[in-house]
Amino acid sequence: MIDLLDSPPESIDVTLDAKGLHCPLPILKTKAELSQMQPGQILHVLTTDPLAPLDFKSYAVRAAHTLIYMQEDGDEAEFYLKRGEH
Repeated sequence: MIDLLDSPPESIDVTLDAKGLHCPLPILKTKAELSQMQPGQILHVLTTDPLAPLDFKSYAVRAAHTLIYMQEDGDEAEFYLKRGEH
């Protein structure tokens, strides 16, 4: 699910630094990290993969988790996902 906020959430539970990794590793590491988290917790992902924005949007549509904020700045992108119930 995608339900984007106007600004990043104030509280983050876990940050995943996936900079330097290329598709599909940022998504695979995100899935693994989310599986260790509790429902409702927020995962902040940092990446430099140029395909990450497309990958994270696609993942959010298919997954039980919600993409709540994303930001691109040059070669870097940040994603905030809220852990779903499943």
